[in-house]
Amino acid sequence: MPVQQLRLQNEQFAAALDNMSQGLVMFDEHARLILCNRRYLELYGLSPQVVRPGCSLRKLIMHRIQTGSFSAGDPERYIADLLEAMSRGEPIDDVIELTNGRTIAVSSRSMRGGGWVATHEDITARRQAEKALAVAQAQAENAERKGQAAYDMLQTVVENVPATLVVRDADDGRYLLVNRAGETLYGIAREDMIGKTPHQLFPPDEADAIIARDREVFESGQPLITDALTVHTPRMGARVVKSKRLKMIANDGARHVLSFVEDVTERKQAEDRIAHLAMHDSLTDLGNRAAFTEQLAAALAQGEKSKQPFGVLCIDLDRFKEINDVFGHAVGDAMLQEVAQRLRTAAGDDAFVARFGGDEFSVVTAGGPQPATAAALGERLLAAMVHDVDAAGHRLRVGLSIGMAVYPTDGTDAATLLANADAALYRAKEDGRGTIRCFEADMDKRLRERRALQQDLRSAVDRRELSLHYQPHALIDGKIVGFEALARWHHPTLGLVAPESFIPLAEESGLIMTIGEWVLREACREAATWQKPLHIAVNLSPMQFRHGDVAALVHAVLLETGLRPGRLQLEVTEAVLIGDFQRALATLRRLKALGVRIAMDDFGTGYSSLSYLQSFPFDTIKIDRTFISNLHRNEQSAAIVRAVIGLGRGLNMPVVAEGVETPEQLGFLSREACSEMQGHLVGKPNAMEAYAEVVGRMPFAKAKMA
Repeated sequence: MPVQQLRLQNEQFAAALDNMSQGLVMFDEHARLILCNRRYLELYGLSPQVVRPGCSLRKLIMHRIQTGSFSAGDPERYIADLLEAMSRGEPIDDVIELTNGRTIAVSSRSMRGGGWVATHEDITARRQAEKALAVAQAQAENAERKGQAAYDMLQTVVENVPATLVVRDADDGRYLLVNRAGETLYGIAREDMIGKTPHQLFPPDEADAIIARDREVFESGQPLITDALTVHTPRMGARVVKSKRLKMIANDGARHVLSFVEDVTERKQAEDRIAHLAMHDSLTDLGNRAAFTEQLAAALAQGEKSKQPFGVLCIDLDRFKEINDVFGHAVGDAMLQEVAQRLRTAAGDDAFVARFGGDEFSVVTAGGPQPATAAALGERLLAAMVHDVDAAGHRLRVGLSIGMAVYPTDGTDAATLLANADAALYRAKEDGRGTIRCFEADMDKRLRERRALQQDLRSAVDRRELSLHYQPHALIDGKIVGFEALARWHHPTLGLVAPESFIPLAEESGLIMTIGEWVLREACREAATWQKPLHIAVNLSPMQFRHGDVAALVHAVLLETGLRPGRLQLEVTEAVLIGDFQRALATLRRLKALGVRIAMDDFGTGYSSLSYLQSFPFDTIKIDRTFISNLHRNEQSAAIVRAVIGLGRGLNMPVVAEGVETPEQLGFLSREACSEMQGHLVGKPNAMEAYAEVVGRMPFAKAKMA
């Protein structure tokens, strides 16, 4: 389903909720409010600032007490009784009388996976009509004595009761009376119903049920209430109704059944839809985390009882973030919908597939020998993604990484099984993606170590464990014209942690915002102390563009450190421009207005770098090191480097070649008239003390001797 259509349906559903005639509330398993509609607030005169998602049941009841709309006695007793009934799955139907004279019918039903949904309907008019009907019936019994006026009043009441009212002969089931509401409900003129039996109007099984319930009323002598009954009407199709039956015996001994019937089809559909949404992912219609938790709990209970193993699979899409960033969320959503459909089809009926959010999916599979059955399922899921996905008009390819754990070998409870499947998934990603990995004992240890490393990184800045190394940036003739600041982490117990290990952790956790600001400030402070006006280059993360005011930060740091703006070069990748292009472009222009230089980093590795060069006047293009390293092994790399240098010359933009390590690479770049270079041939990243003379600062050793 297209994303726009899905959003439209969600908006229509929200509008339907707010236009229901009944008040509607839904609570989760912790008695916290999930949603309520406008009618509920109107019924009790409640404040939407108080009654909103997350509000506890107790807080809501206290608010109702304050507004004078709670009349159920002791609030604590009421809450305890309600929670007890919902935990046992027992429905509650209650009628409450408010102090303002209104009568409210409350119907509470528990939901699978915990929580409950309740409808609140103002039945004041119906109650008044029922009372009036009872009075009219008493008067009708003495109609001969009291005259035609009482009979006329009875007819008026019957015709104007909002609920369907029918009277049948208790002996043969013939319809004796049908009011105007009954004509609307059944879609049949009353003259076509009067004198006929249920078997002449409804399917045989439903007609049998009607006669049986009429008989039950006379046998028990008590009113009979039937909830959520489906009736197939000749002209209106299937309708869901709620009915109440009473026995009546006329003065002449004739036995009749009086039925009040309420059409609750739309309300039931809304309740079913809400229950569905509570257990399904709104984008893909797969089961959500709550549904998966319920399914896994059932599998564990069955496994413990039958001693049969089953498998749990954790799945991530490979490189989905790149697709989402490059093509936008609409394409990403379309991709997820198609992937979900393929996974559901490949899994078949023997497995339960759920989406946890983002590009995370999980599967429970049972039956057959394990782990062979789970592994075979994993292979089918991988095979389902072999062909390109058509996502909103884009032909894209995405793979899967799958981690697998088996009950009871790899865990006997839900938390352990999921943690171990997740550890296996992490190993699958490490091993090159597009693979399946079964849980092994050392995986959990490695995953814990990674999480511990991420936790340590949170305090690295405050503990002064981060430092900056500087890599020279030179003209093609070898003259150093600047440095690039590179973060290094000296862990107190692990020693030097490689950037490729901790930078992704910082990106995942959001710590890159704090680390990026620290790098910018330290690099500018350092460069401001140099006697030679060399430039300093600092990398900016896409997250800094999306979740912060990077232009204001740069301006503040320049003022704080006193560094001349023209000496600062900010390096960005095209990922900065993907997503909210206009916002990113506006930020780049604000930075440019400060007087700093902007470089396009890792050029040639993305999707649409050329279009970005047209949209924004970058000061420098940096060719990614992967092309330079393959210059003499791959003709395509040489052709790409040659083309980028020519492009820079045509745009009057200096081109910097990254990763220059050999004289042969330098010779090629010189012949092609490349402007500038970086790499170990010029100088390795090092502490600034190693380059003190280059920047016009006395070397540390000499300073100490002096």
